[in-house]
Amino acid sequence: MATEYDLVILGGGTGGYVSAIRASQLGLKTAIVEKHKLGGTCLHKGCIPTKALLRSAEVYASSKTSNEFGIEVADVRLNFEKVQQRKQSIVQQLHNGVQQLMKKGKIDLYEGVGRILGPSIFSPLPGTISVEMNNGQDNEMLLPKNVIIATGSRPRSLPGLTVDHDFILTSDEALDLTTLPKSIIIVGGGVIGVEWASMLADFDVQVTLIEYDDYILPTEDQEISKEMERLLKKKGVTIETSTKVLPETIKIDNNVSVDAACKNEMKTFTAEKILVSVGRQANIEGFGLDNTDIIVENGFIKTNEFYQTKETHIYAIGDVIGGLQLAHVASHEGIIAVNHIANKHTYPLNPLLVPKCVYSSPEVASIGYTEMDARNKGYKTKIGKFPFKAIGKALINGVPEGFVKVVVDEDTDDLLGVHMIGPNVTEMIGEASLARVLDATPWELSHTIHPHPSLTEAIGEAALGVYGKAIHF
Repeated sequence: MATEYDLVILGGGTGGYVSAIRASQLGLKTAIVEKHKLGGTCLHKGCIPTKALLRSAEVYASSKTSNEFGIEVADVRLNFEKVQQRKQSIVQQLHNGVQQLMKKGKIDLYEGVGRILGPSIFSPLPGTISVEMNNGQDNEMLLPKNVIIATGSRPRSLPGLTVDHDFILTSDEALDLTTLPKSIIIVGGGVIGVEWASMLADFDVQVTLIEYDDYILPTEDQEISKEMERLLKKKGVTIETSTKVLPETIKIDNNVSVDAACKNEMKTFTAEKILVSVGRQANIEGFGLDNTDIIVENGFIKTNEFYQTKETHIYAIGDVIGGLQLAHVASHEGIIAVNHIANKHTYPLNPLLVPKCVYSSPEVASIGYTEMDARNKGYKTKIGKFPFKAIGKALINGVPEGFVKVVVDEDTDDLLGVHMIGPNVTEMIGEASLARVLDATPWELSHTIHPHPSLTEAIGEAALGVYGKAIHF
């Protein structure tokens, strides 16, 4: 016997559970099928645990420079076991909170593996969900009017760099380290690679970061990427760009070594461990896509602007559809999908209005076009920049490096993009996000009154810099 629902969601990660809450708010009878734990990758293997570790690394690094603040601390030591305990307690607290939200919304949770069935006695359309329960009980049959696929992604590896949970790791395995290695090679200089490089360097690990592209953080503005490279090198990180790792040369003894083609020469890199950080791949296997007419392109589920698949009653959101693989994007995609299911007016998501953050030390945050992207799109640009070294609050905090950069359309004075590197910029980007949504101009940003002293003054000054009118630089 099948239980009927207005909506069943496959996957209880950030996109999945936010979709469920929105559906509950709209009066839809809703269920989530989750094979592991509510919260998904973001809560258990991504956003939250990595940021907890990054915060511990930041505190540890700051404690070693406390003398600069007139605070004399002797014998600063790192207790990595307590670092991991703190991380896990944060994850557990948030996990408990998500479970309570499900109860509050009267959302049914099925803990097990859900599979989409084809047309059957239950329905002439594909979409009935058979749940193989984790507790070993008989399969549950769910008969939804609509389905949202929110199965997320997993770390991608390179052929030949097989994860062995000992010498070769992805971020999943690295999060469970009980002791820190003395040295590590990080393959991939994107967001995840840079965050781990920053964290481990602050934990006194010798880090080598290898990136195939010409720049680390290749999707960010090039000035931001160059500044990040400079500041990571200042931490002691060895960085090799335009470098291709050759997995077939892997050798494992007490350490692990690998050869790489570095511009015009070959180099051998050796460390205790290798962390493979080359992106993520969608989880599209094992839940019955082949029982539907849903189209998969380049490893991702194809949808329209409201996240409907070719099976119009089946939607897909989050990492499984590609695009910007960010937790806050998955959440908004889920809300859009649910609004569409409930026949509520909704707007498609505009990727140019999505803030992106790197939680390294220093932090990076951006929204909109980079300077190069804007020029490639045919815009004639003008730029405003302002350094944190001219901001009193940055000097007070002891972190005066980095800058804010504003990219503007010279013809219309429209704000095209905002890019930041420096202290707390992942919080500051909220102002830029609002400015983009409201279609603000640099003039309006510059006339927004920013408190003094505050780091946000750099945004107003950068906006003034577009017109050559910055006050303090």
